[in-house]
Amino acid sequence: MPYDQHLAERIQTILSRRGIPYEEKKMMGGLCFMVDQKMLAGVVHDQLMARVGPQQYEEALQRNGAKEMNFTGRSMKGFVFVEAEGIDLEEDLEAWLEACLVFNPEAKRSAKK
Repeated sequence: MPYDQHLAERIQTILSRRGIPYEEKKMMGGLCFMVDQKMLAGVVHDQLMARVGPQQYEEALQRNGAKEMNFTGRSMKGFVFVEAEGIDLEEDLEAWLEACLVFNPEAKRSAKK
């Protein structure tokens, strides 16, 4: 199943409106948004993938629409999936992206291959 183009466009609009430089990369079956060469967030199928960091992980899971991100049978601490009900409103999507942007300076870059 391809990723949700409309959700990707909404993220593009928010980042552009805020003047945040970003790159897009297709990976993990979806589209990832990179800020400062680090994964910020993404769209996988119809869900937001939010990189909120390990310190905010448990709190993030309590938010509407959030669930563990699990690709391999184990949850990935610091990443959550957010279903439609948690990002339907523009202010909710913006709040998730803000949480990702707050963590981004602390995030580690992936090793170059």
